[in-house]
Amino acid sequence: MKSSEPHMGGVSILHITIVLMSLAMTVGAYLYSRHQIDIQVENRFHAAKDRTVGLIVDRMSRYEDALWSGVAHVDALNGQTTRLDWKAFSNSLKIRKRYPGANTFGVISYVERDDYPEFQAARSAEGPDFAAHPEHDQDFMLPITYIEPEELHTAVVGFDVAHETNRREGVLAIRDSGNAQITGPIVLMQDTGHTPGFLFYTPFYRGGKPQTVQARQERFAGVVYAAFVVPKLVEGLLSKGLREVRFSIRDGDKVIYDEHSGDDPLRDDSPMFSDTVTLDMYGRNWILDIRTNKAFRQQNGSEQPTLILIGGLIIEILVFSLLVMLARSNRRAQSYARQLTMDLRAKTKHLEQANAEIEQFVYIASHDLRTPVRGIGYLADVIEEDLEEIYGPLDDQVEIKAQFKMIRERVNRMNDLTRGIMEFSRIGNYEAEAPPVMPLEELIEDFVVDIGVDRSQIRLSSEVDKITCDSHNFRRVVESLITNAFKYHPDPAAAQIDVNIEDQGSRLKVSVRDNGNGISPEFHARIFDVFQTLRKGAEPESTGIGLAIVKKAVQRHGYNIGVSSSEKEGAEFTFFWPNIQSAEDSKLSEVA
Repeated sequence: MKSSEPHMGGVSILHITIVLMSLAMTVGAYLYSRHQIDIQVENRFHAAKDRTVGLIVDRMSRYEDALWSGVAHVDALNGQTTRLDWKAFSNSLKIRKRYPGANTFGVISYVERDDYPEFQAARSAEGPDFAAHPEHDQDFMLPITYIEPEELHTAVVGFDVAHETNRREGVLAIRDSGNAQITGPIVLMQDTGHTPGFLFYTPFYRGGKPQTVQARQERFAGVVYAAFVVPKLVEGLLSKGLREVRFSIRDGDKVIYDEHSGDDPLRDDSPMFSDTVTLDMYGRNWILDIRTNKAFRQQNGSEQPTLILIGGLIIEILVFSLLVMLARSNRRAQSYARQLTMDLRAKTKHLEQANAEIEQFVYIASHDLRTPVRGIGYLADVIEEDLEEIYGPLDDQVEIKAQFKMIRERVNRMNDLTRGIMEFSRIGNYEAEAPPVMPLEELIEDFVVDIGVDRSQIRLSSEVDKITCDSHNFRRVVESLITNAFKYHPDPAAAQIDVNIEDQGSRLKVSVRDNGNGISPEFHARIFDVFQTLRKGAEPESTGIGLAIVKKAVQRHGYNIGVSSSEKEGAEFTFFWPNIQSAEDSKLSEVA
């Protein structure tokens, strides 16, 4: 009997059309995946950028809090702070540990020139002779009065910041505003490397903080300040080794920090992403130029779209090959049918040969179909997403939702069947791969986590504490029996499973007993056959392969498995397993 449908090399036009449509979906999936990954990588960059900016803002805020606490200390002493008071206060803040980015933490006093002799005498009485420097022509002075850590910066004490424009203007600006502020770029006096830095000021006044500009100018007493070298500040913020971005900081026309130059091995000359962020940083505009580095490129280079494309093409080849194989098998079957009418003996011979080929084909197909079945499930998801983009949510499309549910149920069913057949065929192949020892308590704990039940529902009573022979298949056998007990129990929450293991020398006697509905005696022999299931009505769906796998795994070691059960009284499965450890212990005893 010949088909009226057009064929090309044994494959119908319909089959070719399906393959071409599937290929188009694969290309679409590749393009969609590529687009999604590009979005994800860009989001990772923005997250890294925001994290970097957030760390800078947060750390500067912490330094501001420390400076205001210094102002509070000065106010608490009514402006009569001494050198020892400041040292004690700074030590209580643990500056070196809590604020590693700051070089110094000190007090700058505002002194009219006419009041300087009295101010100098008071400061000299507190410790070493005090002298303001360098000379300048301003009608007021702003000498650094106290500084911590003092032992590392004695030369800075008395340094008059009024002599230099950026320092002086910063002090006068915060005098009038009453707010914290940083200076423009400067080089710290104690920095021999001439590295860009800045000062961070907070003002204090005589008699508390005034509310008007005029009052602030009249009662201005000085500032609590911290001095920063920018590279040290950034080093205190976050380690370069923990970041996937590099950045530079520009204040006005001057670059005060730059990670884009130098010999950084992770610098990327062609960064995947870059952005510029402007920060209003306490009266100054800091412009951050943030770029990704090589670590970002390495960690975010995804091969997933390519793998999807390659996997899809392989699926198409497998599907087409399968169609060709099916067409050829069909032609062979037709040829066999014609021959069967001619000779009964030839018919028997050819049927046996055909059955052998079909059995081999089923095993091969079970393996090869796993990939296209996964592809079908993935394509169903893609189609559903595309429909949602076109029609919106499909909650009201009852028929469409039901069809997608049916597709996924069939895909899951096919996956379970192919997985079961493959596992059935691979019984015994894990002996060389499996670890030689498996602790039983750890095994039970794994079951509890995997199945998601209460630990008290699985009770272990064992005369040995570990399995040393073919532990992979032993785990498979026990897991299958326990899983079935919960799966078919009328009330899984009330299920109770008892696992008992007896040491019988060269072998272990293992029993797994449950308190479920039990199994009628007439089905005891059938339940271990392939594709046999006792499922009734709304009971969970089964492939009928699980207990066949259990039986085959036990039989590979020369033993068998049996069941003792009756309806409504639970079931107890009993089997034997080699006890290699026992034999090894005996040898050790003989040697000893």
